[in-house]
Amino acid sequence: MKMNKYWFKPKRFGYGAYPSTWEGFLIIILYLIIIISISKNLIKSNKFLFLTIIIILTIILTITSKIKTKENWKWRWN
Repeated sequence: MKMNKYWFKPKRFGYGAYPSTWEGFLIIILYLIIIISISKNLIKSNKFLFLTIIIILTIILTITSKIKTKENWKWRWN
């Protein structure tokens, strides 16, 4: 089994990457499930905690995506 398998591919246009394997899609789905589940409870009671969790999860997703992308992220005009 290849340990350095890439989960994301760079976008053809613009900046960033998109999921290309089941692991990449799983990370995105988990991110969305967590955000939706906490938004139902925290957005009404504690907006600061809600925003803090969103920011932390987004940073983790971005770092994971950059590490697991085949090439560097850069602006693409193709």
